[in-house]
Amino acid sequence: MTDFGTSTPYMKGTKQLTVVIKLGTSSIVDEKTHEPLLSILSLIIETAVKLRKDGHKVVIVSSGAIGVGLRRMDVDKRPKHLSKLQALAAIGQCRLISLWDSLFAHLQQPIAQILLTRNDIADRSRYLNAQNTMAELLDMGVIPIVNENDTLAVAEIKFGDNDTLSAITAAMVHADYLFLMTDVDCLYDKNPRTHPDAQPIVEVEDIGAIQADVSSAGSSLGTGGMGTKIVAARLATSAGVTTVITRSSSPGNIAKIVRYHQARKGIPTSASHSSLSHAIHTTEEGTIATKPIENLSSSTASLTLDALEELPLHTRFLPLSTPIRDRSFWLLHGLAPHGTLYIDTGAYAALSNKAGLLPVGVLDVEGNFAQQEAVRLVVVDRRLAPAPIDTHPAISSSASTPRSSTPIPVATKWEACNPVEVGRALVNYAAPEIARIRGHRSGDIGELLGYADSEYVAHRENISLFRRESRPVSPVLDIAANISGVAGYEAGSAI
Repeated sequence: MTDFGTSTPYMKGTKQLTVVIKLGTSSIVDEKTHEPLLSILSLIIETAVKLRKDGHKVVIVSSGAIGVGLRRMDVDKRPKHLSKLQALAAIGQCRLISLWDSLFAHLQQPIAQILLTRNDIADRSRYLNAQNTMAELLDMGVIPIVNENDTLAVAEIKFGDNDTLSAITAAMVHADYLFLMTDVDCLYDKNPRTHPDAQPIVEVEDIGAIQADVSSAGSSLGTGGMGTKIVAARLATSAGVTTVITRSSSPGNIAKIVRYHQARKGIPTSASHSSLSHAIHTTEEGTIATKPIENLSSSTASLTLDALEELPLHTRFLPLSTPIRDRSFWLLHGLAPHGTLYIDTGAYAALSNKAGLLPVGVLDVEGNFAQQEAVRLVVVDRRLAPAPIDTHPAISSSASTPRSSTPIPVATKWEACNPVEVGRALVNYAAPEIARIRGHRSGDIGELLGYADSEYVAHRENISLFRRESRPVSPVLDIAANISGVAGYEAGSAI
């Protein structure tokens, strides 16, 4: 067994890192027999403890509760009924954390269990409590084992898959690396199972621009696939986390990949990125080997070549240079929106300049939401509408006011105006209240509602705008270049 008592030479004097490792159900239990994959788990534990001995902090996001529960109850297939799934999760989670604890105990490494649901993230106090607890555990040298609380979670409060949970966890602990372990070496431009000429994608700088195969749908036990890993990478990189997709059956690759990229960071500026990239090529065995690198000092070259030797194949997603952190990330990705506010380009320009959202800039309201609930912010250019749109019709309290029997859906009304979702906000008023005050000046709120809790529909501290490449959904059509006030959207930051 590996000697964990000493650090490898390259680690001395290097930065302490926080590494999050996400394992799917197929990496923990056999897809057919549901038996624990002890060989892979043992290698994961060795890798995690080695990283700890090298001075790094480690978090593991572990699926597998339902898979372990299936084995414990001798159930052949994953059931479809929610109550049965939750019961199996309750049974399996006990045995899963016991398995982790017993294996880590052989190397005297303490662990802790953290179970989360979307509600825990949506509530700001609980989010901060979870963040503080994980920070304290990491400072104590403990490895947190994080999983979604499947026993309590229902569709409305589920993350959907542990890829998303791992990205949110990585942002929560300000991780340096997120490793998404899967059943392939890396991301390919085509499905490597059906296309022998598929080419690996080694590095991704702009997630929105990649053309990759995402047809891998995950195992029969899990809920994720390659598509969910792309979404997770988008979330994590927006928070400044380097995200890596690599093969789960070779967990030792994690330490090699970390060593390689840390060595690259230590290369003097005289050695350009391009010269280093050209020194890398893929071998027939599926690893990345190196050729001699010029323009380096002998000591640095030796260190770099040691780190680059037999680099495992993987895909690395580069983090944003100006990451979204803490409250901004929580507003954008921790909360489930309950409705939509359509705002004009002038309001968006004001938000970009750190102003709050006034009712005069709100064009329309969609959905049924309460005060202090999250909503989407969608900017539209009403000048592009095929017909004039009355943005604040007179509101009558009369019960006899006629209504159309077939009202036009809000989204349909604005679809010709280049609608683009640009951020999220916590609102000061409920949907019916905003519907009454939209398009009016703040001084009119008291007259329209009979009270005025705030002059703003949303305070600036409760608004966060997307960087375009940080969005967790597929890109939509760009805003027309000639729209006044939104020309800075391409270079905008989450603020």
